[in-house]
Amino acid sequence: MNFDSSPLDRPEVLRFLFHPRREPVMTGSISDNALHDVLIPVEESVQLGGRFHVHNPSFVNLLFFHGNGEIVADYDDMGIVYQRIGVNFCPVDYRGYGRSSGEPSCTALIRDAHVVMDYWTSWLRERGCTGPLVVMGRSLGSAPAIELAATDRHPISGLIIESGFAYTLPLLRLLGLDVERLGLSETEAVGNHLKIGRIRQPTLIIHAELDRIIPFSDAQRLYELSTAKEKWIVKIPDAGHNDIFYQGLTQYMAAVKTFVERLSPTRK
Repeated sequence: MNFDSSPLDRPEVLRFLFHPRREPVMTGSISDNALHDVLIPVEESVQLGGRFHVHNPSFVNLLFFHGNGEIVADYDDMGIVYQRIGVNFCPVDYRGYGRSSGEPSCTALIRDAHVVMDYWTSWLRERGCTGPLVVMGRSLGSAPAIELAATDRHPISGLIIESGFAYTLPLLRLLGLDVERLGLSETEAVGNHLKIGRIRQPTLIIHAELDRIIPFSDAQRLYELSTAKEKWIVKIPDAGHNDIFYQGLTQYMAAVKTFVERLSPTRK
């Protein structure tokens, strides 16, 4: 089943869904040999910025899609955190975010994800990185992550969804959009609730108990609709949408660590 998100690509919708900001200009040079800044060509004259924290070619490799008000540079400290659990952490921006060119749209969000995945797997292969490939999406990033895992095109070993949404229209209503006036329907959305049913890879869902932007019920629904044989759901208590990591650091990272170890049980 293919989804056409182009009905969402109108200014009154996009200004609620996307909040792009540029990456501050850095002075000096990056001295960390494990950190690689990349520009991924997704279209003529359009490139997406990524920052790949690759510490060990045998580690699990994690492609990360962030939330709508975030940029790759917000996650600069996370490379070391993920290194400690044996993960090469590779966040990528959307169009118009960070160092990326272009303008964000729902169509591009989904379409670009496949180009990014192809680039990333080739980039890892050229550097001898042989560990399992995992895609992870936070909030808005759950859409491209689920899209990638729901297709047979890519060699994905696992999926992690953090603060992800099941249905698009309730989220748009919460953001202040009159979806009825705009004539939008769930069939003209990104289809997370349907795509999750096509995913067979092990799936981990992490969500904050007190999330008032995307309620925990969305995580429960994604879990229920998932047909993966191995799936887990983790509730972070006393946390909201934007403080989930800080409120639940230990539980959050323990869940990710356990998940990736299941994908690579022989890794030391």
